[in-house]
Amino acid sequence: MSSPERRRLGLSLLATEITVLFRRKRTWAMLIALAAVPVLVGVAIKIAAGPDDGRGPSFLSQIAGNGLFVGVAALVLAIPLFLPLTIGVVAGDTIAGEASQGTLRYLLVAPAGRTRLLVVKFLGAAVFCFAAPLAVVIAGTLTGLALFPIGPVTLLSGDQVPIGEGLLRLLAMAAYVGVAMLGLTAVGLFVSTLTDVPVGAMAATVVLAVTSQVLDQLPQLQALHPFLLSDSWLGLVDLLREPPLWSTFGTNALLQLGYVVVFGALAYGRFTTRDVLA
Repeated sequence: MSSPERRRLGLSLLATEITVLFRRKRTWAMLIALAAVPVLVGVAIKIAAGPDDGRGPSFLSQIAGNGLFVGVAALVLAIPLFLPLTIGVVAGDTIAGEASQGTLRYLLVAPAGRTRLLVVKFLGAAVFCFAAPLAVVIAGTLTGLALFPIGPVTLLSGDQVPIGEGLLRLLAMAAYVGVAMLGLTAVGLFVSTLTDVPVGAMAATVVLAVTSQVLDQLPQLQALHPFLLSDSWLGLVDLLREPPLWSTFGTNALLQLGYVVVFGALAYGRFTTRDVLA
């Protein structure tokens, strides 16, 4: 098979994988659940305080004073549990789901190949990594528009930026979170190659994400923190400074790349030697 034919096959497999993923009711149920987070946040703050009443923590006052902060608050709230949970479900199902349904052996017929299938499964899950925080941001922005006034955004540094730049920064934060979840996706992909039980792979992936966050809170393990999967997850707030701390984005990307390389290699070693006929 020529190189152009291999590329066309790979793109065709990837398009099919993404189409199948977003045709599943479970995928849309998870996206809707994530989108519900900013809606609940906005409604709760609207009922509890209302805009410009001067009461409550400054964090809540910022949301009540500018609806664009609803998306920011929802992202911060979703990162510790909701996003890892949905990413764990998608990543844990990549290989184990096909194995449990008995379709894995059919996907491996030539000329698809195990390596190409593994890459396609990872890229399909990676698309969901970016779709998930984007759903939170879109729902948060719409909720903020509906419930609160919209105006220039006051950053953490005290500077103000126009609404348009505020929206761009919110999209950049969604991209930051998407990148932050790529390492967890690679971990889930590897776990998924170890079992034929997708629920087990999903649960193990989520447990590993929670464990990383717990370890990240222990001061006794401070030397280990920079290498933990979740260490840079909340660094998205550095994009609300003037100028934005893009170095945090780079650190996050480098850390996740390390996890993708390591656990991608482990997944490759396991999957390419696995007996799928057994």
